Amino acid sequence: QVHLVESGGGLVQAGGSLRLSCAASGSIFSINAMGWFRQAPGKEREFVGAIRKSAGSTYYADSVKGRFTISRDNAKNTVYLQMNSLKPEDTAVYYCAAQVRNYANPRYGPFDYWGQGTQVTVSS
Repeated sequence: QVHLVESGGGLVQAGGSLRLSCAASGSIFSINAMGWFRQAPGKEREFVGAIRKSAGSTYYADSVKGRFTISRDNAKNTVYLQMNSLKPEDTAVYYCAAQVRNYANPRYGPFDYWGQGTQVTVSS
């Protein structure tokens, strides 16, 4: 089992920045990739980005490419989502997730463990 805890959400004005953190515990040796997803009210959950635990390769949704950056600190078992140039449409609950199986592109494989989510609200 893997336990994920997100933190760092909050309220920010459009154009501002936030950094989310996701701390992993438990069977972290089983993790191949970590991902970030978000779900806005009335919408389906969508992929934001992912990072391979070992190689550090990153993958992003087109909607956040160039504005969001995922990084990891394996020593701290923590993954970060740096969000810059935030827009009101980025408002959502952001979830961290862990993927056990190794996929060519983590985006297209199922994620096995999920955090509880953290709210990000961007005001206009």
